[in-house]
Amino acid sequence: MSARTVNVGIIGGGLMGREIAAAIARWPALVDHPVRPRLTAVCDINPAALTAFDRVDTVTTKVTDYQDLLADDRVDVVYIAVRHDLHERLYVDTIRAGKALLAEKPFGIDPAAAGAISAAIDGTPGAFVRCSSEFPFFPGAQWALAHVRSGALGQIVEARSAFLHSSDIDPRKPLNWKRQNRFCGEAGVMNDLGLHVWHLPLRLGWTPRSVHATLQNIVPFRPGPNGDPEPCDTWDNATVHATTPDGFPLVAEMKRIAPGQKNTWVFEATGLEGGVRFSTSNPKAVEVFGVVDLPGIGREQSWQRVDVSSQSVWPTVTGPIFETGFSDSILQMWAAFLAEREGLLGERFGCATPEEALTAHEVAAAAARSHAQRTVVDLQPVAEART
Repeated sequence: MSARTVNVGIIGGGLMGREIAAAIARWPALVDHPVRPRLTAVCDINPAALTAFDRVDTVTTKVTDYQDLLADDRVDVVYIAVRHDLHERLYVDTIRAGKALLAEKPFGIDPAAAGAISAAIDGTPGAFVRCSSEFPFFPGAQWALAHVRSGALGQIVEARSAFLHSSDIDPRKPLNWKRQNRFCGEAGVMNDLGLHVWHLPLRLGWTPRSVHATLQNIVPFRPGPNGDPEPCDTWDNATVHATTPDGFPLVAEMKRIAPGQKNTWVFEATGLEGGVRFSTSNPKAVEVFGVVDLPGIGREQSWQRVDVSSQSVWPTVTGPIFETGFSDSILQMWAAFLAEREGLLGERFGCATPEEALTAHEVAAAAARSHAQRTVVDLQPVAEART
């Protein structure tokens, strides 16, 4: 199969920018993908961050002004990972420059910013934009999704989607931009982790019709640049109890302070006839629930553990008996993004859409109102109203 070369530029050369560079370097692991990406340009306002890309021999452009990267006609696709308060300006400029965009969540600092980005997409013929959310590309997450879609659960009773880590469990950790509303957004952890949690439920059609939320600012002060305590005014944890269109409860958890967790994505759903659950803390296992015949005992409820294949959305050279990890999920996300841009994704699972990102913002805003008013808040996400 002849693959078409696509030149990629990265704006934001930090942790995730380097991860994307590594994923592109592993592209030969994919089988018969229609696109061959080449990382050719990187931008970061910190010149020191650009040195990490000296080892990538395809990178010919390193700049500190993102407009210089956007002006490069050789760049076809741009990935952006910057502070939330910068999303609207950089995303809109990238879209209007005619570049395809894989944007980091939350897709703007607030619903208004997300709406402005969506308006730029609508106003730019041929624009192709998706939002980064890699955890649903774990093979176990894909198995869980397929099991729910199969109807094996029967009438769904309840569901849970969560992203739990402990990056902020140490109150002595210095203050950074993700812990300040003016940079991260008033939704706090719901901006930082929310789309990871909502991606799969929204794809299943479980858009909340009402929410009741509890938000926590557990560590209100952290050491500033000189070591003195400074306000840490974002929400650390959010627990959102949502009611889905089918009437069953969906619990969504977004937590930066989850004792005992390191970086765990969880999805589970149970129904009258079956259930399924998956956690990245045990990436090789999916648990499936059902009522089974036990010889000598009778029919009983049973959870069964099944080892997961290494295969996800796009086939790879990796043997199906082997394990998968975070880097593999990023590779799969990019495989889906570039295949969909070519119109060749087919029925495979795709990246989070701008509409899903906008819905996640609207749900976060409703959750904030619920917490402030100590009440249930009804909502019809703007993204649905636009369709």
